[in-house]
Amino acid sequence: MFSPSKKLLATMVTCTLLTACGSSSDKDSSPEPKNGNAVGQVKNVILMIGDGMGPQQIGLLEEYARRAPNSVLPSTTTGLQQFADNGRIGLSMNAPMGANPSLVVDSACSATQLATGKGSISEAVGLDDQGNKVETILEKAKAMGKATGLITDTRLTHATPAAFAAHQPHRSYENEIAEDLLNVGVDVMLGGGSRHWVPNTDFAALAAELNAPTHVIKKSKRKDERNLIKEAQASGYGLAFTKAQLAQASGTKLLGLFDDSAMNDGIEYSNCKNGTVSAKCSDEPSLKEMTMKALDILSQDEDGFFLMIEGGQIDWAGHVNDTGWLLHEMLKFDEAVAAVYEWVKQRNDTLVVITADHETGGFGFAYHKHDLPEAKQLDGNGMNGHEYKPNFNFGALDTLDKIYAQNKSYYDIFDAVQADWDFSESTAAEWKAAVNASVHADFQVSDAESEGIAARTMNQNQVAGHSYLDVAELPLINDYSDFYVYPSDDHGPLISRAIAAKQSVAWSNGSHTAAPVPVYAYGPEDIANQFSTMQHHINIGQKLMDALINQAD
Repeated sequence: MFSPSKKLLATMVTCTLLTACGSSSDKDSSPEPKNGNAVGQVKNVILMIGDGMGPQQIGLLEEYARRAPNSVLPSTTTGLQQFADNGRIGLSMNAPMGANPSLVVDSACSATQLATGKGSISEAVGLDDQGNKVETILEKAKAMGKATGLITDTRLTHATPAAFAAHQPHRSYENEIAEDLLNVGVDVMLGGGSRHWVPNTDFAALAAELNAPTHVIKKSKRKDERNLIKEAQASGYGLAFTKAQLAQASGTKLLGLFDDSAMNDGIEYSNCKNGTVSAKCSDEPSLKEMTMKALDILSQDEDGFFLMIEGGQIDWAGHVNDTGWLLHEMLKFDEAVAAVYEWVKQRNDTLVVITADHETGGFGFAYHKHDLPEAKQLDGNGMNGHEYKPNFNFGALDTLDKIYAQNKSYYDIFDAVQADWDFSESTAAEWKAAVNASVHADFQVSDAESEGIAARTMNQNQVAGHSYLDVAELPLINDYSDFYVYPSDDHGPLISRAIAAKQSVAWSNGSHTAAPVPVYAYGPEDIANQFSTMQHHINIGQKLMDALINQAD
């Protein structure tokens, strides 16, 4: 339907060469990037966000799909590759812009810039660079009579979905964000996080009343007596708490909450697909299943729709430097991407944009000095009798299969060591047992490596009252420790360091990097072409609004 795209490699190289070009020559301020020529108009916009999905994370997915000797995928062509082959590709910078600029972005600010086409501030949702509420593309679409939807495998009140329909000074105000989502009246909301929708109550009784599993309705973070689930039901929303209820849901308004916090992580989801039996396996829909249900509902609106779909746990795997978890999250997200491609490929009324809010963790395969390869003979006529013996270990392809074989995320390893994540008394032996039960046999850790995983030190940056840094001690990270800012997570990076050479993987930090992120665009050619450039997330937000409602300003 559309003309062939530029080749992925050529496009990425070309765009990378443009990274030195800033959005303004004024070094003392950060004006918002200006949009290019006005684009056309489409009926529907689907925005897919891989939270934390930089070029490196996409590289991991593509390496596994194309070159893992025992890949579980039915094809070497990923969903992302289908969009690359048949659409357009660009890059996008993502740092906070406007009157309060920074070098590095968080998910709340980045999603706000995508949602509004305006500069924003760190850790706020739905606010501009001065702290003013600003109308999002979802709100504008709804005002025009279009249907709207938000999907995530984290919490619906988490930063990325929140930025499209909430306006709060800090992303941590998840109770208030839930109220905003309900007040805006987003037509389809599917994800986790029931704890911000229900009051403290008899949870077993409430679960029975709502016909919800007890692992979905089991706790509350609210400080009041409001039951937002019942309020949603009273205002016309259908409810779903299981995969079966989601499949059976009818009507044009649907609230689906499938966990009290985040939904199954990528490894849990893969285990479920591979035969694991559990309540969460049988009850929780996949990101793909939520996506297809939302498309079924929203596409009934003759005026069209806006839908944001987040693969949110790619970011979480990055923060904890968990390569195995990261691969499974990329596979889970790509499954939804492929389903969207199948839905949209015969249409000419829909724009699909796939991007990330930022890159997380500074992930990458790297060559190293451990387990150097043995010399061997090659038959080529250019060897002239010399042995083939590289100086370094450049990584074997079966490493990809071994990474996939990990059966628990680092978060679940934490649970196995200490359920409350207080690791102050945890021993090296406990860490060794938990890690070695979860990773491939070739990634097993030794006693000495386990001592490093268990190591802790005094917190030299303790800040009283700080959400994360008000702890007396933390895991002992010896390199770039200032960039590991979540002490409860930071035994994960110690695990990753212990097995780094075995995986041929290096991580640089436990936060975000400022790397430009890929942008895939598919739709009518005059619209999709606008995204095949070096741009900023503000530009993407403006282009999305131009395409959907022709009233970006």
